[in-house]
Amino acid sequence: MKKTFLLSLLFAFALAENSHAQSSEVFKKSGYKLTFENQDTTFSKELKDKLVETFYEVYPKLAKEYNKKTSRNVTFVIDTTYDGVAATSDDRVVFSAKYMTSHPKDIDVVTHEVMHIVQAYKESNGPGWLTEGIADYARFKFGVDNAGAKWALPAFKTSQSYENSYRVTARFLFWIEKNIKPGLVKDFDSQLRDHTFTDNSWKNATGKTLDELWSAYSANPAV
Repeated sequence: MKKTFLLSLLFAFALAENSHAQSSEVFKKSGYKLTFENQDTTFSKELKDKLVETFYEVYPKLAKEYNKKTSRNVTFVIDTTYDGVAATSDDRVVFSAKYMTSHPKDIDVVTHEVMHIVQAYKESNGPGWLTEGIADYARFKFGVDNAGAKWALPAFKTSQSYENSYRVTARFLFWIEKNIKPGLVKDFDSQLRDHTFTDNSWKNATGKTLDELWSAYSANPAV
């Protein structure tokens, strides 16, 4: 009996310690609910507020532009053990406490990650590089302070490929939007979500294959 009591006491202490280490707040605005879970007791309140503010500035815009049926219930987690930058699964975004504290101006990590929630491609039949390229295109178009983070689309290099993903692909998409087919990103985003995207989607939308588009881009990459 004494052993059971001792185990119960240790369990209670463990719960108390865990509840102290992780705080949870709920925000509701404009029809969207954001649950903010913080595992880092030293995490800046100013940075937390900025993450929340950025969510409410960009997420409704992304929803309006790309997917009006996107989730209205999102969770942010400040994770002290995650070694990357951020990662999204379903409606949950995990941010590295270490990275965000070291790069407080890179606030549009939020924009990229919540675009993944809006995308909701699930078991997509499209390439991963295009998914990430669209998310960085959304950051380029809707980001609140890319300049503050010194984040920009990269200059074209002959060593690049559309499969490089992220900003390289985003710049290629921007070039297509500007020079070939306005609205292509929105169209492809919808196709990817509906699982109707195929390799022929490029030619159906622009009259050119993907490789032909990249060749044209490489010959005159100015944007």
